[in-house]
Amino acid sequence: MTQAYDNYYSEFQKNAELQQNLKYKKKYRRLKRIIRDTVFENAALCDQVAQMQEHLMLVKEERLFLLRKLCQQQGDTDPPTIIARSQLNNINPGSFNAECCTPKKAAKKRGSTDGSETKAKAKRYNKTARKVVQLIPLDVHGRPIFPISLGDLTVYSLGEVVSDRIAYHTEDLIYPVGYCSTRVYASLRDVRTKSLYTCKILDGGPKPRFEIVSDNDLDQPLVGSTPDECHSKLLMAISPAFGSIAPKGAEFFGISHATIQNLIQSTPGTRKLAMYKQQRFEVSKNQSVERGTSPIMEEETDPGLGFTALHRHYSLMNSYRIKEEPTESDLLNLQELLV
Repeated sequence: MTQAYDNYYSEFQKNAELQQNLKYKKKYRRLKRIIRDTVFENAALCDQVAQMQEHLMLVKEERLFLLRKLCQQQGDTDPPTIIARSQLNNINPGSFNAECCTPKKAAKKRGSTDGSETKAKAKRYNKTARKVVQLIPLDVHGRPIFPISLGDLTVYSLGEVVSDRIAYHTEDLIYPVGYCSTRVYASLRDVRTKSLYTCKILDGGPKPRFEIVSDNDLDQPLVGSTPDECHSKLLMAISPAFGSIAPKGAEFFGISHATIQNLIQSTPGTRKLAMYKQQRFEVSKNQSVERGTSPIMEEETDPGLGFTALHRHYSLMNSYRIKEEPTESDLLNLQELLV
């Protein structure tokens, strides 16, 4: 009887161990299957990410190609430097607010008893009044949509700020390499007709190279080391009589326009400029009320910037032209006739 019980107990123990082994074996197989499926899913996701990255690179190349073609159509034989994506990330709808120019509060210095040392670092701001910027179209990421049309001025590229050469900026202006804009003005061939001029800022080594090219004379650019020099050459080329008009190269190029200057100031690298003082900007809530302070209004009255104002100035010069004094020979001839 005891032997039969022992045999039964031993068989029961074996069956229990077998059932437990089968249970863990099923768990092992299930975990192995889950791991295999996860590996396959991860590989598929990696392939999908690689395809999306390749498609993104193609789209970027197409965008750069279209922008170069656009610049070439506007007469820019040397396409300007394209704004890097990292530079434009800082341009958002809030960049048109004056707060974008205000840095964070300076950290308080500890362990100093001297009043001069406890003062925060002086902020380099221009003491002039805040400039009013105009609202321009933005994409879904808050970046400006090119071209930017501002009256007779159209901007196609903001270029790239050069911070390691001091000649590429002043206290009030920045000369970004690759900047490209166009403006409608009087033709070099006939002051009474309009012509499209392409304004570019190129890398000239120690100093920037400013160019103004007419769509009628693409092979003869007007070159200068400053915007005013370029603008003065343009006025003299149109007519020597316009030499009395004060040159306003920065306004003609558009780099002093409040909206464009705000965008240039928002790009990286401006904080490293040695002499440039940060400008203050604010958005115009009512463009019609503040139109008197807009640079577009200045184009309508300044003969150096607007075609209509220049044509009016030209007509006044012709109607009130001072006659030349008679020469001695003319006086002698007149005297003989009177005798």
